[in-house]
Amino acid sequence: MARIIDGEKMNMIGENVKKYRKARKMSQKVLSEKLELLGVYVCRGSVSRIEDCSRTVTDIELYALSQVLNVEVNDLFREKIDV
Repeated sequence: MARIIDGEKMNMIGENVKKYRKARKMSQKVLSEKLELLGVYVCRGSVSRIEDCSRTVTDIELYALSQVLNVEVNDLFREKIDV
């Protein structure tokens, strides 16, 4: 079954994922590898699509991203972040 999202953005956290990742001097590939160590398989290309908001994010991926980036889940939803 196709996922239906009303709007251009497929997620609300992509821009903050990118900001936190860059603040930690982490490449998309390294982020992907760290997610894999948690058993969450998101390839580098999917990280890119998450960051440009063209891919949805599951709750499991959201939790794993918060763990790898060492932030609270709610921090990924903040409009403005100070890193």
